[in-house]
Amino acid sequence: MSVDEATLVRLKNVSKVYQTGTVALQNMNLTIREGEFISFVGPSGCGKSTAFRMIAGLAEPSQGRLEVLGLSPKDARKKGTGVSFVFQDATLLPWRSVWDNVILPLELRGVPKISQRDEAFRVLNLVGLVDHVKALPRQLSGGMRMRVSIARALISRPKLLLMDEPFGALDEITRQNLQDELLKIWQHEKMTILFVTHNVFEAVYLSTRIVVMTPRPGRISTVVDVPVPFPRDESFRSSPEFGTLVAKVSTSLKH
Repeated sequence: MSVDEATLVRLKNVSKVYQTGTVALQNMNLTIREGEFISFVGPSGCGKSTAFRMIAGLAEPSQGRLEVLGLSPKDARKKGTGVSFVFQDATLLPWRSVWDNVILPLELRGVPKISQRDEAFRVLNLVGLVDHVKALPRQLSGGMRMRVSIARALISRPKLLLMDEPFGALDEITRQNLQDELLKIWQHEKMTILFVTHNVFEAVYLSTRIVVMTPRPGRISTVVDVPVPFPRDESFRSSPEFGTLVAKVSTSLKH
């Protein structure tokens, strides 16, 4: 399967069947190009998280081909092509400070202390947490804990950031603020983001494309383009175009 320079991820007839016989994904075909922001929406249990785990090299397809920069996901991870994962829960170590949680990936790789320091300041500035480096996770709000998780994912300078419903547990105001911050980070870092959400409004606001999936076994029902330029702000949320796109995605989900 040939891959051009702009293709970051390619799935070709990818299926996943668990040992229990459950068919999580069936014949999934998708090409993801560098610099895209793609949201995945669909009912619970349709295989979105399974697809993300396979892209990250944490699970393998039962059938089909899955490549990251022309390599298998496991080989891509070994060669350091840069894939980071942000989960719905911040998954911070409670006994480590903000600073120590953020630098953990570099510590595990044996990166020199001076480089750890420089990279930590870079990502903590990006997420607005430079003034909270000594705080423990229990001293932070839910939104701040998620910022720490995002900073930890960014410290390795990933080309691909996988985010599995990271804002699902947050209140609406915090959620919208983090959406705006995430778009700024995405544009600043020039990376590709794959994002799982159950919120159609969130998907439309953030994405360049939206992948709509069917109930299990998960298949791609349709892919909706969001041809609205960046940066985006509150005026987009209240525009007729936004409403039209939300209705289009919602209709695709129902069908």
